[in-house]
Amino acid sequence: MSYPEDFAYPQPRYQGERGEVNATFRPAGTPPDIVSPGGSTHYLATQASTGGEFGLYKVELGARSAGARTHFHKAMSESFYILSGALELYDGERWVTGRAGDFLYVPVGGLHAFKNVTDEPTSMLLLFSPGAPREEYFERVAEMTRRGGEELKRFRVRHDSYFTEDIEPGTE
Repeated sequence: MSYPEDFAYPQPRYQGERGEVNATFRPAGTPPDIVSPGGSTHYLATQASTGGEFGLYKVELGARSAGARTHFHKAMSESFYILSGALELYDGERWVTGRAGDFLYVPVGGLHAFKNVTDEPTSMLLLFSPGAPREEYFERVAEMTRRGGEELKRFRVRHDSYFTEDIEPGTE
């Protein structure tokens, strides 16, 4: 593969000459940060821990988990990497079945959704870029969904999640 001559890395952000000790290790056996009847979420790398570069989460969905309906983000991209099981992914045009090793990248503004329609659990990595404080969203989305109405809509918008069901006709 050839690369253009003007191919360049981003500008350096670290100005030191010798590097530093600042890596973070999370053992595989670390318990999930959130456990619910529908699954669990591991905070692998948060906005806070990456300085806003990205957020990486391992999400485990139980059998027949609803996931998230069609929505988009205005400030971040979202990527899905299936680790195990099968997951239905909506790419803005159609539903596709993602299996272990499959990857879906959703650019900023891209419509997407996901759900587990199988009788088996599934797990995936979710990557948000740039990083956003998604932890409150993950921790409170079930509660806010039960509340519904305008409170749910405000919660979603505060967390850069614009669900098509919340968009008023004529305001697109």
